[in-house]
Amino acid sequence: MKNIKILDCTLRDGGRIINCNFEDITVSGIMRQLIKANIDVIELGFLRDGVEYQGDSTFFSSVRDADRYIENNHKLVKFVVFVDYGLYDVYKLEPAIQTEISGIRFGFTRRDLLEEKEELIRAMRYIKKMGYELYFQDVNTNGYSEQELLEIINIANEIKPVSFGIVDTYGAMYLDDLEKLWHVVDKQLDPVIGVDFHSHNNMQMSFALTQRIIHLAEKKRQLIIDATLNGMGKCAGNLNTELILDFLTRKHNYDYDLDAVLDAIDRYLYPIKKDNEWGYSIPAFMAGIYKAHPNNVIYLTEKYRLNSRDIKYIISGIDAEKRQSYDYDNIQGIYKKYCSEQIDDEFTMKQLREKFEGKTVLVLAPGKTIETHDKEIKSYIGEHKPIKVAVNFVPQRLSCDYIFFANTIRWGKYSNWVERSKCIVSSNIFDDVEEVFRVNYTGLIAEDSIFFDNSTIMLLNLLKKLCVNEIQLAGFDGLQPNMENYIDKSFPNEKVNKDSYKTNLEIHKLFLQFKEKAASKIEVNFLTPSIYESME
Repeated sequence: MKNIKILDCTLRDGGRIINCNFEDITVSGIMRQLIKANIDVIELGFLRDGVEYQGDSTFFSSVRDADRYIENNHKLVKFVVFVDYGLYDVYKLEPAIQTEISGIRFGFTRRDLLEEKEELIRAMRYIKKMGYELYFQDVNTNGYSEQELLEIINIANEIKPVSFGIVDTYGAMYLDDLEKLWHVVDKQLDPVIGVDFHSHNNMQMSFALTQRIIHLAEKKRQLIIDATLNGMGKCAGNLNTELILDFLTRKHNYDYDLDAVLDAIDRYLYPIKKDNEWGYSIPAFMAGIYKAHPNNVIYLTEKYRLNSRDIKYIISGIDAEKRQSYDYDNIQGIYKKYCSEQIDDEFTMKQLREKFEGKTVLVLAPGKTIETHDKEIKSYIGEHKPIKVAVNFVPQRLSCDYIFFANTIRWGKYSNWVERSKCIVSSNIFDDVEEVFRVNYTGLIAEDSIFFDNSTIMLLNLLKKLCVNEIQLAGFDGLQPNMENYIDKSFPNEKVNKDSYKTNLEIHKLFLQFKEKAASKIEVNFLTPSIYESME
């Protein structure tokens, strides 16, 4: 008898990258294809409190919400939903006899075990009492001490779930880590209980780990393998359903229909992937090696556009337990502390003030109007002879007097070939900063804003300190959704599109605060069209 079953969790764990906002037609279509492919278990989504279910989502308020997608009672396919302990009241569950959902996957953390062990056990017993198969999912299995691991195995032996999870939550396992866990679990776990292996691909190990655990479990114990279509999942994603199906079909003579899975990917996943990224990346790798929640890395990558090395140091500076969840205020505080190297810039500021005081400055931000209004900009330069300062990029059609860098990635791109005597660099940039004008970062940021380190706003604050007389803004366009917003294609167009309206409001607020502080001292105007100008 074959001992391996595939559990496809695309609609649950894969859906986390889009907040589980699958259209109904996508949910039904994926379901049909997975059934056609002979997938053993299909996970439809999460049960969550506080949800008023109206469709187009796999966050359900009850098992009956999930039932609507099960068109026929497929006796060979099992349907399950996931409950995170503390996020759903299991005592609201309808009896299993009233639903097509046969099982509940019950996830809990090490902290839950340490602080609420008895309630955890009571909740799991209740799930079984209501007639559901219980799938025991202990988050980050590799993070338990050996004694703690033995404790949760003993709990499983008492409760008798369908399966005991070996869960690589942070994609941090190597083969030897898996083997150590397997030998403890296999030796101590009741033989009637299966093992459910759930991996993440932060270090590109999912497929290799899965092949290894299949070998370890062969002819010994029921094994459930979690996977998602095209590896869909947050950050690095999961084991690919299509890979493990092909492996089991060709190497172990299982009867899965790979074509049905490939059709599901073509029809339903590619449109999602056009607007959402997942898969191996350096930030995902760092989340793996530091056993950090991927949201921490995603936040630092998208919000601050940091070098990978900077992210590495910031993540390593978060308490080991705290980094396994995410607290954006905490990360922001650590980032500010990391960047707040105080330098003595008194002499530098004196030098710059001698060059800028009382002058007109043309600020060249990296918006597309730098190209579309090239003639107007050159005409203004010819007539007024301003000091020209670019922000985080080097214009191709215009020569600049100075370039202001406040972003480590932008500086890393240009630092090797830009003329150092033209560079003004904020002190949050540490590397390769010889022979530049280096100014204090903390004196330029807007402390009370989520966009406190917007580079153009930082430059405006610097120019105020330098006592300029007038500022003309070009390329400070604002963000428009689904458009190329920057003249430099390496800027993150695809990231800002998602929240462009909120971003524009916050940057506009910062701009108005600057104008108010500079009122009667500095004249500020837009030379090229800007969303921020129209918002005034």
